[in-house]
Amino acid sequence: MTVESVKPAAPEVSQLREPPLAGGGVPVLGHGPRLLSDPLAFMSRLRDHGDVVRIKLGPKTVYVPTTPALTGAVALSPDYIIAGPLWESLEGLLGKEGVATANGPVHRRQRRTVQPAFRLDAIPAYGPVMEEEAHALTERWKPGETIDCTSESFRVAVRIAARCLLRGDYMDERAERLCVALATVFRGMYRRMVLPLGPLYRLPLPPNRTFNRALADLHLLVDEIIVERRASGRKPDDLLTALLEAKDDNGKPIGEQEIHDQVVAILTPGSETVASTIMWLLHMLAEHPEHTDRVRDEVEAVTGGRRVAFEDVRRLTHTNNVVVEAMRLRPAVWILTRRAVTDTELGGYRIPAGADIVYSPYAIQRDAKSYAHHLEFDPDRWLPERVKDVPKYAMSPFSVGNRKCPSDHFSMAQLTLITAALATKYRFEQVAGSDDATRVGITLRPQRLLLRPVPR
Repeated sequence: MTVESVKPAAPEVSQLREPPLAGGGVPVLGHGPRLLSDPLAFMSRLRDHGDVVRIKLGPKTVYVPTTPALTGAVALSPDYIIAGPLWESLEGLLGKEGVATANGPVHRRQRRTVQPAFRLDAIPAYGPVMEEEAHALTERWKPGETIDCTSESFRVAVRIAARCLLRGDYMDERAERLCVALATVFRGMYRRMVLPLGPLYRLPLPPNRTFNRALADLHLLVDEIIVERRASGRKPDDLLTALLEAKDDNGKPIGEQEIHDQVVAILTPGSETVASTIMWLLHMLAEHPEHTDRVRDEVEAVTGGRRVAFEDVRRLTHTNNVVVEAMRLRPAVWILTRRAVTDTELGGYRIPAGADIVYSPYAIQRDAKSYAHHLEFDPDRWLPERVKDVPKYAMSPFSVGNRKCPSDHFSMAQLTLITAALATKYRFEQVAGSDDATRVGITLRPQRLLLRPVPR
């Protein structure tokens, strides 16, 4: 063995250097004000400072991986758990006992409970409900009238989730309540995430009272659904029945708080993200009529002129690509956080145990180093001959690993079907008073998207 063939041992984690600190922070508040004032631009520019950078949120140091490979490593590594500023801000909504926020054995047990409802072979059973709701959405609209895309998107998202997974009744009124409450709650939670000034948020100030009322109404809505099911005595084969009959690791029924938190996790974040994606899809259909026409032409070629059905979804290649490209440019979930459970290495830098990690799917999915013409709406980039050029983990709208969203196939099926039904019947125009600027909270959605449907 020659001296040249001996490779030096990898340095100990403790010997690694810290990532560079991003500029632009201010005393006490750190980078929090920049995350509040222009968060998407701030997160998108961090890659210019390195593959991993440090930022300050109030007194807290947070580490930000900025490349697809490193965000994939964080999502897949057991060295990082679900925790950090995002999840701490969401605890008031999601609780600590739901599948979205739990870790370790509790998360694995909960995932086993919910996963059967989202298996690929379970999705076709939801097809008739998805079809009915997608076509009901188009039939409610009258040619020439102004459509408030926020309320309509929430209505269809909540109704599909409730009818498929919870078999809930009276969901029109509840969808409206959910829409109003979530808009307030998710914006308030975002503020609490980037400026973690705990005691101030407990003061009886008007913004705090508004936030607390909205949060209370969300939890009341979930309690109504659970009480209604128990009182009915019905046990349909749905996710709510599975939760009401689920057992813990000792074979005992799971607690009421866990049932509540699981229903919250099904109904609220899922409805928020799907509704936000529908809003952006409507925006894209209005902004890119050439792709609206291509979706219409594809649907007609597949269906022969009949109404599009769930069974057609797998053959609607361009329609699916339109959905994926809309999710790339306008991801509902634009920021995620984790926490290191041990001293570890990331991108050649030291990450200490207990450190919070923040990364942005929005920034990753719009990065010029990963995508040619990165800001263009180009559904054809997802054709087989071109998708191979997209780096691994540069597009993970449902995350990866054991935290991958269990409802990915369920969500994609309904989004593709809704897009097909809308584009087949209408073209869309923005009207006076519409504001398609991005509204930033825990999720992204248009500020106030108003469209006029124009019949085919």
